[in-house]
Amino acid sequence: MIDASIAIKWVIDEEGTKEALALRGRALAAPDLLIAECANILWKKVRRSELSEREAAFAAGLLARADIDLVAMRPYLETAVRIATALDHPAYDCMYIALAEAQGLPFVTADAGLLYKVKQQAAGSYAGRVLGLGDAPV
Repeated sequence: MIDASIAIKWVIDEEGTKEALALRGRALAAPDLLIAECANILWKKVRRSELSEREAAFAAGLLARADIDLVAMRPYLETAVRIATALDHPAYDCMYIALAEAQGLPFVTADAGLLYKVKQQAAGSYAGRVLGLGDAPV
């Protein structure tokens, strides 16, 4: 399982792109939230003049065709809120953890803030499921 911090690296060359691209040959899943998050990242990059509107639209088209099983998140809302409360971290990021937990999958992210929260968690119950990009099995 991946999040937007990984998917965006498929279309934008930045630190970790090589490692993110190595994940593409696998069967991947993500909450349908990934679409909105990727769109927002692309918008921010246009706003910061890191991408042109045309480049962002092209990247969005590539992401729209990416081979990712997008999963509706309604059934995982309560779990995501529980995880967000436990980690003291935004619930939209915890939707990814909730889905990974439900599907028994590892979750790979390049989100340093989320990784920090998971590692700092007292019980550490998500530490084995949430992996940094450098720790992802290839």
